[in-house]
Amino acid sequence: MTILVTGATGNVGRPLVELLAKAGADVRAVTRQPEHADFSPEVKTIESARTGLSGATAVFLNSRALGDDLAGFVNQAVHEGVSRLVALSAINCDDDFSRQPSRFRGDRNKEVEQYAVESGVEWVSLRPTVFASNFRGMWSGQLSAGDVVRGPHASASTAPIADRDISEIAAHALLTDDLVGRRIPLTGPQAYTNAELVAVLGDVLHRPLQYHQVPDDLVRQRFTGLGFPDGFADAYLAMQASTVSTPAVVTHEVDRILGRPAETFAAWANRFRAEFTPQKG
Repeated sequence: MTILVTGATGNVGRPLVELLAKAGADVRAVTRQPEHADFSPEVKTIESARTGLSGATAVFLNSRALGDDLAGFVNQAVHEGVSRLVALSAINCDDDFSRQPSRFRGDRNKEVEQYAVESGVEWVSLRPTVFASNFRGMWSGQLSAGDVVRGPHASASTAPIADRDISEIAAHALLTDDLVGRRIPLTGPQAYTNAELVAVLGDVLHRPLQYHQVPDDLVRQRFTGLGFPDGFADAYLAMQASTVSTPAVVTHEVDRILGRPAETFAAWANRFRAEFTPQKG
């Protein structure tokens, strides 16, 4: 089995590549900088997704990595004889685009699922909720500098999923026939409000952390300062607002598919505790 992984150096792609290689698959990892990829020796790195299609039997589709070539790439994959497409979509891919902040970072969650489903070959669509790693980007800087996280809607909720759980589900989708033809909503094991997530981090770090709700304008300034594109903040605020009165959905697909519990937010945070800890000196 020859599997092409797009977005191979991302938070989901990198563990996926190693899982597939460990399972004995012939893995082709797409990365713009193969000299810095640092994969296992048996993994073949390539710079162009299209050049890796010849002879591939399955493809992991990362829409952000494929960019404007997404539709053309899928068409070529089918033409080249790829027999299975596993799409990385999102749990909110059917929502209005104004509530999909990741679109402003290049994700095309609705389209990547649609292209896979309509390809005429075997397909699986993974629909994960918010990645736990997102909180490293949004909160680690604040918690490295102090004990307060500032953000919108203290009572907005989510059930964050550990990125490597998504990777394991993706490997299962690529290596077995169990998930073919399914759209699979993936979440962590528990929903938390923003305030509760900070409390969990406080317990892990043994620090008296607090969540401080701030006006929308300050949230926009924060995301701009982090380098997020225009429009991201408004979509993020809208997505957050939609869960204030309706708690986030929790599925148990990770448990059912992998035969083990999904990683908790606390366990995930403990693995990355150094990134939320003030640097000495």
